[in-house]
Amino acid sequence: MKLFDGGRAPNPRRVRIFLAEKGLTVPLEPVDMGAMGHRSDALTARNPLQRLPVLELDDGTVLTETIAICRYFEELHPEPALFGVGALGRAKVEMWQRRMEFNLFTPVAQAFRHIHPAMKEWEVPQVPEWGEANKSKAVDFLRVLDKELAGHEFIAGNAYSVADITGLVAVDFMKPARIRMPEDCTHVQRWHEAVSQRPSATA
Repeated sequence: MKLFDGGRAPNPRRVRIFLAEKGLTVPLEPVDMGAMGHRSDALTARNPLQRLPVLELDDGTVLTETIAICRYFEELHPEPALFGVGALGRAKVEMWQRRMEFNLFTPVAQAFRHIHPAMKEWEVPQVPEWGEANKSKAVDFLRVLDKELAGHEFIAGNAYSVADITGLVAVDFMKPARIRMPEDCTHVQRWHEAVSQRPSATA
């Protein structure tokens, strides 16, 4: 088994944090995304979408997509449960994971990809207006999230979950995307400070 890893890129980081929370060690195959290593013939053969991370199992089976890879490890190693416990708990984590991915992680990524000069060769065509529009989408959702976090410690309730991992990486990615955290989002700021102090955050 080996995990093709893209370093500081957000999606590979999500998987590394997940594995760290599980206490798992998986051999990493570093891929230089700056040199377009994710578009190499070897990686394209494993993932025609040319995206990371990519997990290759011992029998040659390939899994792609961040959450699919995380779910695979969740099934193999149920504890600690990062996708929720019980029918309701799992449903709540799924709900908030999707909300975090679609309403924060994706808008932040779109802002970065369509505005940052370093992404000019990656995002063709770059549409700066779309990037700017996504900044406000991310900020609007942060205010929704702030109200939710007023009532409990973590995003999907009182237990750390994959939704928190997606949220942490998304908020950290706001800096290169040039999106400022609203000053009035005090509950989000409290949550972000807390999850950033977890040892897994440096994975």
